[in-house]
Amino acid sequence: MLRAGTSSSVRSCLARGKGTAQALRTCLQERCATSQKRRANAIAERSLHSTIFSRPASSATALSRPQPPAPQHEQPPHVLKPSLDLPISSIDERKVAVGWDTGTWSRYHHVWLRDHCRCPECFHPITKQRLLNTFDIPPDIKPVQVTSKSEGLEVKWPSSQPHTSLYPWSWLRQNSYDPPLAPPQTIENILWGSKIQQAPPTVLYEDIMAGDEGLFKWLSSVDHFGFCFVTGVPPTAEATEELVNRVAFIRETQYGRFWDFTSDLAKGDTAYTTMALGAHTDTTYFTDPCGLQLFHLLEHSNGTGGATLLVDGFYVASILKELHPSAYEILSRVPVPAHAAGEPSALFTPAPKTGYPVLRHQDGELFQVRWNNDDRSVMRGLEPALVEEWYDAIRKWHKLLTSADSEYWVQLSPGTAVLVDNHRVLHGRSAFTGKRRMCGAYLGMDEYRSKLAVLTEKYMPSALESEFAQQSSVNGRSIWNPLL
Repeated sequence: MLRAGTSSSVRSCLARGKGTAQALRTCLQERCATSQKRRANAIAERSLHSTIFSRPASSATALSRPQPPAPQHEQPPHVLKPSLDLPISSIDERKVAVGWDTGTWSRYHHVWLRDHCRCPECFHPITKQRLLNTFDIPPDIKPVQVTSKSEGLEVKWPSSQPHTSLYPWSWLRQNSYDPPLAPPQTIENILWGSKIQQAPPTVLYEDIMAGDEGLFKWLSSVDHFGFCFVTGVPPTAEATEELVNRVAFIRETQYGRFWDFTSDLAKGDTAYTTMALGAHTDTTYFTDPCGLQLFHLLEHSNGTGGATLLVDGFYVASILKELHPSAYEILSRVPVPAHAAGEPSALFTPAPKTGYPVLRHQDGELFQVRWNNDDRSVMRGLEPALVEEWYDAIRKWHKLLTSADSEYWVQLSPGTAVLVDNHRVLHGRSAFTGKRRMCGAYLGMDEYRSKLAVLTEKYMPSALESEFAQQSSVNGRSIWNPLL
């Protein structure tokens, strides 16, 4: 997803050739190099009233003793008396209210609080799975008492065996939903065009293989840019496969597990020819397209051509949205069917068979590009009134994809691999002659995200993760981890 401000400024700088990609890549490397120091500082400075969110840290704020506004048609809440330097808490018939400062309140339904108790009886400390049977919670449950304590909000529940829950203040603030208080979780995408050639994201093979910090630098670059080169890779299939396995297990498809192929049409796909391939994403015919793919050119002899093409689909989509908003809307709405039918033993179509839009969104944010005009099936689902508009929209999309501003061409050579986010960056190649041997593999998006999340916990934890890290007694991960 695109972070407001960051993406547009970076795109502007890159378009002007300001070297922003170099600066950001250097910044990312420096952040990784100093991550251990930052982690130690974050832990040293942690406290219940110092998180990534605003807190009622001063006694002066608490002395005002704000009263929560009584909800309409509900009994006015009974305000308890916590310590002066803590958020205040109260109970009404349906919710518990927490006053963070004179103007900021959060409300939590009783049933929601009970469902999220993370004591060892209700939440397994090792497996991080819920033990409490949600469906045994009475729908009209109401706390007997709530108390503001230094370590968090203590809630006592009525039952034949009295139960007490404790919710850390920063966890409550992070998960406030009435109203939401935490900033939205976004990915800091760095949009780029052809000027990325001045300083493409690159890491060393030896750093990746030496330890997790190099791997984190690699995957973080893919997370921000949508791709990253690896230099110094031994030009063998075995070394390349070992590199891929540093990220996650390989996703097997009809093309096999690990590819090692030439232009011999051993598989029924134009990738196994010498033909030029336009900018596209792979496996649009899958319900769940492959997440990442790694390419490594092992050999190109007795011929020319075969340059690799990379295009930032998010960058092109942002331009399309600015210049042709109606075309952007059509490509975000009209599903496109696709197929893979070149193998006699396989015939793939997505579910549903109508396919998915070229530009896919979640909560209004672009999160996936699916585009391969060669694999597109019959557009039989188009509304008659949209036929001409849809073709006009894909013409505009294609024109922007193939513009000199968007296309990044690079001549790969043995020893340099590239990892590409197949949900964002389109790839292609020019036609070639001679023998060209390529190897690589697909990886699942979920597996990649899992590895990146684990490494982020280790090398660049959020303030909230650092706060709770010392409270974890098993698995090195707190039951209050913000991702849980």
